[in-house]
Amino acid sequence: MSNIQDLENMIQKVESIRSENNEVLQDPIKEEKWSIREIIGHLYGWDIYNAEEMVPLMKHEETLPEFPEHDLFNAQVIQGLDGFSVEEIIAMFIDERRKLVERLENVDPNARFTIGSGKRRFSAESFASIFVKHDNHHLKQIQQKISEV
Repeated sequence: MSNIQDLENMIQKVESIRSENNEVLQDPIKEEKWSIREIIGHLYGWDIYNAEEMVPLMKHEETLPEFPEHDLFNAQVIQGLDGFSVEEIIAMFIDERRKLVERLENVDPNARFTIGSGKRRFSAESFASIFVKHDNHHLKQIQQKISEV
């Protein structure tokens, strides 16, 4: 299975939490941590960024921009979720993840590019692996919170 397919598979995993109690989805996973609602919103924020800012530049021998400063970016994304329900955030995530997957699938599989001043050369697949690991990290947190209920 490809990393891009793994990104797509996260859609089903997020859909499966729709049936959870709203309180479980909105309570922090631990003290001083995000809620499941915020985690899904956080993933959504990165999907938008990657689909709009990174994927269009994924051409052979291109240099993509550095990722934004994570803490500031994450804080802005979470703040932007104000007023959205858990259900709306899940729907937005699913929609944006589908767009990201489609755009990654359309990148030339032979294209190799770098990010910022880094020397490592990425393909769309290896780029996707960064965010598969990111998904898995947060999925583990979500599953742990749900299992505690």
